[in-house]
Amino acid sequence: MKIAILSRNKKLYSTQRLIEAAEVRGHQPVVVDFLRCYMNIASHKPTIHFHGKELSNIDAVIPRIGSSVSFYGAAVVRQFEMMGILSLVKSVGITRAQDKLHSLQMLSCKGIGLPITGFANRPDEIEDLIRMVGGAPLVIKLLSGTQGIGVVLAETKQAASSVIEAFMGLKANILVQEYIEEAKGADIRCFVIGNKVVAAMERKAKSGEFRSNLHRGGSSRLIKITPEERSTAVRSAKILGLSVAGVDILRANHGPVVMEVNSSPGLEGIEKATGKDVAGMIIDFLEKTAELKGKKTVRENTS
Repeated sequence: MKIAILSRNKKLYSTQRLIEAAEVRGHQPVVVDFLRCYMNIASHKPTIHFHGKELSNIDAVIPRIGSSVSFYGAAVVRQFEMMGILSLVKSVGITRAQDKLHSLQMLSCKGIGLPITGFANRPDEIEDLIRMVGGAPLVIKLLSGTQGIGVVLAETKQAASSVIEAFMGLKANILVQEYIEEAKGADIRCFVIGNKVVAAMERKAKSGEFRSNLHRGGSSRLIKITPEERSTAVRSAKILGLSVAGVDILRANHGPVVMEVNSSPGLEGIEKATGKDVAGMIIDFLEKTAELKGKKTVRENTS
């Protein structure tokens, strides 16, 4: 297959690993900076152009789209789908996952465990908002934040009020969540492919920090997850329509709670922590999906 890896930087670890895994299996990977693509949204012949030429003969795409460019990235993926090209991750799943508020609302509707979460717009609602999530300490998150940026732990009611008021003064959209103290600064990243958790690692915050993101200096290690955690991760990815996802879970006293679902999870941390060839598993899954799509097309053409 000719596989377009939609990535802004071909030197990134995840992009390089996907290239290697595809080539080992006899495929032809090509890296496409999706922000430099432009589209003809014509009903009779939708096309995508890149570097002045029409992108043609693409059999499948693997989106690697960050939250800061998700609107345009999802539009490019949607255009590939309009052209009948297989996408490893669907555009609708990318859109849902990148909207943190929407994704949490969808998960909540389906009974997935979540931290108590508040969302508000006006400063005069701050005191009740803090009470609603159980009081301080609590976590305040920018909806547009990634890799732990824009996440603040407010240890007192006064600190929480000040931070919330400051964010609201900047017209920023924020979530206010209960602090899961028993997690002790650790979370679990479950890497889901299809209907399976293929790898899981525990991420632990460095001393003096509560954010466990590896980009914030956190450490990672292989961990054995429980059947309930496994089920929660798989269900969360499925609810958002993601065939590949990174599901971040905290171990609360009342069971696993989902913090976030990532539609473009990084490969470096999970592969190094677990020793698993996750990139290879992604390409294997893409092959099986393409095979099933081919069989379905044949049946439809012969019926």
